[in-house]
Amino acid sequence: MSDRLPGFSTLAVHAGAQPDPTTGARATPIYQTTSFVFNDADHAASLFGLQAFGNIYTRIGNPTNAALEERVAALEGGTAALAVASGHAAQVVVLQQLLQPGDEFIAARKLYGGSINQFTHAFKSFGWNVVWADPDDIASFERAVTPRTKAIFIESIANPAGSITDIESISTVARKAGVPLIVDNTLASPYLIRPIDHGADIVVHSLTKFLGGHGNSLGGIIVDAGTFDWSASGKYPMLSEPRPEYHGIRLQETFGNFAFAIACRVLGLRDLGPALSPFNAFMILTGIETLPLRMQKHCDNAKAVAEFLAAHPAVSSVNYAGLASDKYNQLARKYAPKGAGAVFTFSLKGGYDAGVKLVSKLQLFSHLANVGDTRSLVIHPASTTHSQLDDAAKIKSGAGPDVVRLSIGIEDKEDLIADLEQALA
Repeated sequence: MSDRLPGFSTLAVHAGAQPDPTTGARATPIYQTTSFVFNDADHAASLFGLQAFGNIYTRIGNPTNAALEERVAALEGGTAALAVASGHAAQVVVLQQLLQPGDEFIAARKLYGGSINQFTHAFKSFGWNVVWADPDDIASFERAVTPRTKAIFIESIANPAGSITDIESISTVARKAGVPLIVDNTLASPYLIRPIDHGADIVVHSLTKFLGGHGNSLGGIIVDAGTFDWSASGKYPMLSEPRPEYHGIRLQETFGNFAFAIACRVLGLRDLGPALSPFNAFMILTGIETLPLRMQKHCDNAKAVAEFLAAHPAVSSVNYAGLASDKYNQLARKYAPKGAGAVFTFSLKGGYDAGVKLVSKLQLFSHLANVGDTRSLVIHPASTTHSQLDDAAKIKSGAGPDVVRLSIGIEDKEDLIADLEQALA
C-alpha cells in the first residue's frame, strides 16, 4: 500500500488501528482505565509540559479514543481530531478556543433544534453571541460579519429538512472575514461530503448518529483541517499567545497545522471535562467499519421513500435533495453525488394534528429523538425537538407545524413504504 493512498472503505476499517502490541488482538482493545503509568519522573514532566505525546489520564486521552480520532481524521481529510462525549460537547469545546466574552459567531438558521437552543440560550452564560444568517442567502452571512465575529457555523446537510448547504460560497465569506468555517457534518458523514475539500477549517460530528450508526453510543468529535493561520490576526489568543499553564508555549507556533486539535484537547477537554468513554469509542469504531455500506443503503432507501411520499395524495410536499424537483438538487449533485443523505422532512395536508397522528400510527418506524440509526426513525419536530422555538422560528428552521422528519434506516425499502402507506391511510 506504500505506493498508493488507501480508499475510503479501506480507511473505514483500518485507519488508526493495528494489532495490539502486547496481546496481538486485532480489534482495537477497550482501554478501560482512568490513568497510565509513567516511565519515570522525566517522562511524566515531558507529558505534562506538552514536550512529548503519550497517555496521562483518560479525561485527556486514551488509546481506544486515539484510534477513533485517527480514523475520523483520515476519513475527513483532516490533520488531527479529538473525540468528546457528545456532539454538543464538541461544539462547546470548539467555540471555547475561539470566543471571548462579548464575541460573536454567525450560524446558519437551518440547524438541529438542540444546536439552536444551545447557541441562543446556553452560550449566553459564556458571553458568546450568535448572529443568525440564511443559508439560502449567502449575502446574509456577509451582512452579519462585524469586528466581533470569530467564526461561522453551518451544517453540510441541515437537520431536520435535509437541505444541502453551499459550503464553498460560505467558505469564501469566512476567508474574506478572516474567520474559520466550522461545518457540522453529522447528517452527511464523510462518505457523502468532506467539508474540508470545500473550504471548511473545522469539522464536527455527533458520533452518535451515522458514524456510530447503531443507536447505542453517545459521542462527538472535532476534526482540525490544518488550514487556518491562528496567528495571522491576533483574534485567537488561545492559540497564538503564550499559554501560562504550559510554560509560555504558543500552540500555533509549536504544533503548526494541528494546533487547533491540540488546543481543544489541552485547553478545552482538560478543563471542561466532557471525555468520551473508551467503551463508547470502541462501539463507534466498530460502527465506522461498515459506514460506506450503511450510508449507501440509507441513501438508496431514502430516495425510494421520498419518491413514494411525493406521489401520495395526503402529502403536500417533500423536502429531499435527492429528488430532481427539489430546490437543493443541484447542490446535492455537486456536494453529495453518491446520495443526498437519509434524513428529510415532508409536510402533511392535515397540518399539526395529522403529523402527530401519523407518528402514532407507524409500526416499523421508531418514534424517538435520534437520527442515523440502522433502524428507521420518525419524529414530529414542532412538538418535540424544535418545540422550544416560536412558530416563526420553527418555520425558518424547516420544522413547521405540518412537518414530519424521517431518518431512513437500512431495512427493506418495500417494508418501509408499506408502513408509511398503512399509517397515511
